[in-house]
Amino acid sequence: MKLMHRLLGLFAAGILAAGPAAAQEIKISHQFKAETDGRDRAARLFVKEVNKRDPSIKFRIYPGQSLGIKPVAQLDALQAGTLEMAVYPMSYAVGKIPEFSIFIMPGVINNLDQAMKLKGTKFHELVQKIAEDNGVHIVTWWWTPGGFATKSREITGPESVKGLSMRAADPTFEAMLKAAGASVTAMASTEIYPALQSGVLDGALTSAESFVSMRLYEQTKHATVGGEYNLWMLMQPLLMSKKAWDALTPAQKKAFQEAADISDEFFLKLQREATDKMAETFSKAGAKVRQMTKAEYDAWVELAKKTSWVEYQQKAPRGKELLQLAIDATK
Repeated sequence: MKLMHRLLGLFAAGILAAGPAAAQEIKISHQFKAETDGRDRAARLFVKEVNKRDPSIKFRIYPGQSLGIKPVAQLDALQAGTLEMAVYPMSYAVGKIPEFSIFIMPGVINNLDQAMKLKGTKFHELVQKIAEDNGVHIVTWWWTPGGFATKSREITGPESVKGLSMRAADPTFEAMLKAAGASVTAMASTEIYPALQSGVLDGALTSAESFVSMRLYEQTKHATVGGEYNLWMLMQPLLMSKKAWDALTPAQKKAFQEAADISDEFFLKLQREATDKMAETFSKAGAKVRQMTKAEYDAWVELAKKTSWVEYQQKAPRGKELLQLAIDATK
């Protein structure tokens, strides 16, 4: 009997030792430049804030694809539970989760204030449910404004992309570009620089952060960015494996949520500065920089409603519902 009690005690101790925070290091993977890109900086702040609340949780951040997982493939690793967390551009997931195109849908969210109004709404609740149904949990609410940069001409309304080879990060967004006469090439943002350099691309849409941190001003001469009307907005949050999230205790989940809220405010401040920084950086590099006018933006939105919005609602099982929730929440 004593031996049995001893064995049961050892077994119980083993279970306790295998708790989520004590048993393993939480890996955070992303494709961005360490210490300078806002997505890396916000991830480090998130870790710091979690550790203020629970020092026993161990993290390790792998910037610049240093974990050896390609940007798009991070979703597969999260779903499998072989990777705990990643800073993940949500448009990369649309091949497996078509609803996530809402996070980049042109003409729905055109500035950071609108993006932040979505936090805590029915829209937020539904995208979280869809994420968890697909094996991941949305931890932070990080949105990035962006714009156009091209090699040969400035981008104004839809007619200005005719004949150009473009990258936009999402197939439904690219449906709008195709309707305007552009050809499109799908790729992660890490591939844009060599594609511009080699002539595969004439221009691209991506975040203001990426235009600067990936030095895309070295390969382009025109930029349309900033101002009140942003055609390209993308959510790029910290995603967590649902398996890893479920393994956290209630107290640990609370610590993650509190840290996420703090990182959201920090990231928002960085993004309010990002388009100005992009404009300044491109101007210093000799590029011509402009803002999109309301008339140009309105022309793009009318085209988006006939192309991107229609395709999204056809492809995504809950696309119509999400689109309406987003529109209602940002009015």
